[in-house]
Amino acid sequence: MLDFPYSGLLGLIILVLDIYAIIRVAQSGAGALSKAIWIVVILLLPVLGLILWALFGPKR
Repeated sequence: MLDFPYSGLLGLIILVLDIYAIIRVAQSGAGALSKAIWIVVILLLPVLGLILWALFGPKR
């Protein structure tokens, strides 16, 4: 079968955290371009993007 890198409970946790991060980015006071870049990073790199957002992302 297909091997997905994230499956089961771990995949669900990552998905929920990524959705949370995207919502927080969208609600932040950052500029539109900055928001778009962060959302793309989070979508393309689910785990690394989440970590980078937590460390360097826009704050409220």
